[in-house]
Amino acid sequence: MIASVSGKVLVRRPDHVVVEASGVGYKLTVSSETLRAVPAIGNDVALHAHLISRDDGISLFGFASEEERDLFLMLISVSGVGPKVGIAALSGGAVRDLLTAIAAGDHKRFQAVPGIGKRTAERIIVELREKVAGELSAAAEEAGPAAVAGAAPSARAEAREGLLGLGYTPIEAERLLDTVSGETAEELLSAALRAGSTAAADRSAA
Repeated sequence: MIASVSGKVLVRRPDHVVVEASGVGYKLTVSSETLRAVPAIGNDVALHAHLISRDDGISLFGFASEEERDLFLMLISVSGVGPKVGIAALSGGAVRDLLTAIAAGDHKRFQAVPGIGKRTAERIIVELREKVAGELSAAAEEAGPAAVAGAAPSARAEAREGLLGLGYTPIEAERLLDTVSGETAEELLSAALRAGSTAAADRSAA
């Protein structure tokens, strides 16, 4: 399994790059987000990679970060989402924004991706939402301040850390959490993200 490719950029196209490593040129299909991180031809680059072998051939996909590769693997685990569609979905925005959209239940964000219809977009949300919200909460808890010895952090505190990790200010996070309810950090985080997404849409329409 090829987990990463490092070397000189030989080709840089809208949908793929070719990287020379130890005299071998590796063609990696990439998202537009990863392409932004790839320097001009002749410069060195290091990309995370994932190899997919099928009856019709072998394909290598490149990613600027482990987080993008992880999201790609989650997306292609959903029925109806193949590797090409997964890369197209990743081209729709930064990884953090896409994770937020999934956690918030924003299926319309994925309907805009070529190759993804309404049913597939809804399936992405249904199958990945809980997992994404849980991972965001766990990451926020790990990155946040240590809890008092012997006491687990409250669900609200975990959800607040999750919102802060996604770029919300402390004041914005508290305001969002004041408008929602839930028993677990995952429920609170998902509800707050939905509320934030709705508020942003209302401001855009105004």
